[in-house]
Amino acid sequence: MKFSMKIIVALSAFAIGACSSDSFKQPPPLPAPGPTGKVQVVHASPDAPTVNVVIDGVETDTGVDYKQASVEYNLDVGTHTVEVIANLDTGPVSVLGPVDVTVVVDTVTTIVAAGPVAGLVVAESVKPDADPAAGMARVSIVHAAAGPMDLPVDIYVDAYTEPNALIGATAPIQLAFGESAAPLELMPGDYQVRVTLRDDLNAVYDSGSVTVTLSDDVTVLAVPNVSGGPAAVTLLAVTSAGSFAPGAGGELLDINTPTGLRIGHLSPDTGPVDVIVNGATFLDDVAYPGITGIMSMMPDTYTVSITDGADPDTILLEDMDLDLAAGAWYDVFAIGLSVNEEEDNEAEDFAVAILTPDARPVASYAKLRIIHAATGADNVDIYLLSPDLMGDVTGQDPALEDVAFGTVAAYQSLAAGDYDVIVTPTGETTAAISASISVGAGGVYTAIARDPEPGMMEFALEVLADVLEENT
Repeated sequence: MKFSMKIIVALSAFAIGACSSDSFKQPPPLPAPGPTGKVQVVHASPDAPTVNVVIDGVETDTGVDYKQASVEYNLDVGTHTVEVIANLDTGPVSVLGPVDVTVVVDTVTTIVAAGPVAGLVVAESVKPDADPAAGMARVSIVHAAAGPMDLPVDIYVDAYTEPNALIGATAPIQLAFGESAAPLELMPGDYQVRVTLRDDLNAVYDSGSVTVTLSDDVTVLAVPNVSGGPAAVTLLAVTSAGSFAPGAGGELLDINTPTGLRIGHLSPDTGPVDVIVNGATFLDDVAYPGITGIMSMMPDTYTVSITDGADPDTILLEDMDLDLAAGAWYDVFAIGLSVNEEEDNEAEDFAVAILTPDARPVASYAKLRIIHAATGADNVDIYLLSPDLMGDVTGQDPALEDVAFGTVAAYQSLAAGDYDVIVTPTGETTAAISASISVGAGGVYTAIARDPEPGMMEFALEVLADVLEENT
């Protein structure tokens, strides 16, 4: 018996805030002739869905996610209105405004939608619309972290010297929730930013070393941390062109932000396996269909191999390098079948799927992702039905249609409640899998359609909570 191994990489949008240029589809409002200023809008509500931004009645931005920002819009001096429309599962709903914004000549006003979606508030920052002083960079800081951190804070911006350097060598910037500081003019160099509660020297956030370069002009927002780890906040750097994608220079994660890893044995004809990480046994004797939780780990590059649990000399997967980044979570699932050397069924070969859960909770609805990992099933239709229908798909539209083996569907938005998940061969009404699930608002779930367990006849659905297991 030979294992044919290939790597499948399936990346879904990582909502702990990836930025997409598709969010900004509309032209900006056109200013009248005369003096102008600029307005920028930032989504800083951690449990809100994507939003649309409306300026003076014109929808300027669509699908803006948490930790994303608009470009700076050039507007005539005077009063303008800004409204934020949340994209709920039931349709768009206004959740903020319209609020009046006063645009001042040659300034940039940053409007931040902050706080939980049930109680959005506006935080505002104003800075000059001009280059920093010669040889300098400019940083504007906003306290936009609601929840436990909507207390007054001290923010220390120090020249970087060493890890865990003493806090308090310089005077802090003191901000209450919703306040912003006067812009800082900084010499280019390496800095360290720490955030503490007012008059406390215990950091609730530590940036480590951050490089400020000549002519940088950024607005830095302290926003709630949803990536795991001990930090209460994370910092988001916003430029005139909008926010960077987190992890690509725009989000300054706390130095102790972990990565997350979930491992699953989903190959039905493969016996128990050992998972070897960096040459040492990480998991041993994992039987089908064993799946771990999302484990909190230090970000790093890990070398992973899989061996036969009964015969460690039999290598099923040899030395695959996994680059696990801070603030990102990963699923590593072994799927498919062990195949004979003469067979050529590529769709069912033993493989490793590397996925990234879109795990940011949204207060108003649940998110559910479905994976077709059942080698014994051809293409399928997947229904999400009210229990009142008793599993009868007749006349119902599938939530997912003609789904092939190995497909990782995008997360779907669901109202909180109970559902029957019915999986049928494509175009048929007889259930191959029937399972009942309950989902709650703010919950994030992955459901995996899999083969029967050894000695069983029934296909099954594994329902997982996409939640990081914090180390204690």
